[in-house]
Amino acid sequence: MDNKKVKAAMEQIPVPKEKVFSAISEGLNQARPKKKRKVATGLTAAVALVGITLGSGFVNPTMNSVLASAPLIGGIFQQFNDKTGMELAHQQAVTELDQSMTKNGVTVKLTSAYFDGVAVSITGFVDDGVEKGQNEPGEVSFDVNYGDGQGDRDAWLSDRSSTVKKVKGGYDFQWKMNYPYETIDENEILPVTIHSINGVKGEWTFDVPLQQEEITRTALDQSHESKQDGVTFHLKEILTAKASSSLVYETVQKYKDDDVRIKKARDEDGKVYGFGNPTVLSESQEEDGYHRTIRVEMTKPASAIDSFTLYPQVDVADPKVEQLLDPDGFTLESERLGLKVQVNEITERGDQVILDYQLLGLPADVSSDRLELLENNLQYELLLVDQDYLDKIDPDNPVPPKHHSIRKNTVKTIDGETAHFQSTFELDGEEPFKDFTLENTVLQFDFSSFVSAKELKPFDISVNN
Repeated sequence: MDNKKVKAAMEQIPVPKEKVFSAISEGLNQARPKKKRKVATGLTAAVALVGITLGSGFVNPTMNSVLASAPLIGGIFQQFNDKTGMELAHQQAVTELDQSMTKNGVTVKLTSAYFDGVAVSITGFVDDGVEKGQNEPGEVSFDVNYGDGQGDRDAWLSDRSSTVKKVKGGYDFQWKMNYPYETIDENEILPVTIHSINGVKGEWTFDVPLQQEEITRTALDQSHESKQDGVTFHLKEILTAKASSSLVYETVQKYKDDDVRIKKARDEDGKVYGFGNPTVLSESQEEDGYHRTIRVEMTKPASAIDSFTLYPQVDVADPKVEQLLDPDGFTLESERLGLKVQVNEITERGDQVILDYQLLGLPADVSSDRLELLENNLQYELLLVDQDYLDKIDPDNPVPPKHHSIRKNTVKTIDGETAHFQSTFELDGEEPFKDFTLENTVLQFDFSSFVSAKELKPFDISVNN
């Protein structure tokens, strides 16, 4: 068969786009490990098909359009398993960048950016000059700020994730963030300042263009009150962009520090929708309670959806309790959760303080997994602190006073069935507790981490299409 007939025959072959993308992604992943392993026959055939058609020059026009829409940029998003990025690359809605800067022998290059709804991504490359820094081999960490943000007060950092992949000559990286402000500017320049990489200082500065098409806004304007739990939901709108969507809603709650959120949704066809990490847009205290406006990325809904069932939950914030140490024992009691810590005995032995105690109010049958979780939490939720330094702890950023407190302890289970434990504190550990005395030390305990999130009653909302 001559070349023309072969090409004509191949053009008649239907190409399943999703399977091709999946096969390419899987093939790339399969190629990275050094150890040999078996590959499924179907996957081998799919990757081989791509290799044969590209190598021979006979490319089905349908396949050509799939691959052309996500060449190198699409491959980067496949590398990071970013489905939103792959979809936007296919729609040619990713901005390719070519910004490079070298400081103190380390070169950083930004390669792409996208802005879809509230989802923001920046990808880049840092060369292996970064390996002269202080991190372990294969680790790359950035001290970076965005916009006018300074330090940890940078609003862009509240939900930023960073992923790094080792490649030839250095590391590819991706930063993913949620747009942090209530008013969304559809086109803007985002200044990026990297202060150091792996401890290597330099001040690498870039201006990243963020562009997207107009967002579709679906008004909801509906409310639901969960009287038993003292929480009211005001559903505001759904924002829909090219490849992602987000839900905007307000909660009114009795307790300021309770973490109230929507866990998932289900449409009338039974499809389940997931939600990402919420971005708090505003907070205020009013006569009817604490108001919080939230925007959260969600699975993009089908255009024909008429209604959703929303499944909310609440992480109860129980106020911390505290008590001066008493060698003869005492009991701490939670305000809202019905739990108690019964301290049976406190012993000071050289540079160790040993607490013998029980958790009361837990379910009767504690599973082995639950017991392991309890042991892990107890290592960090018992705080010993000098009472003279209690008022120096910032309630909004409760960092224990250095050298006048100790949290980390070694937990031993005495009897799992009765939740009987023993915690040993090393007073001369990494951060020694100076001038420790039992009589002047307070035990502070947070019950919140010992209770699972409470599922609230699901409720329905209609969608105005």
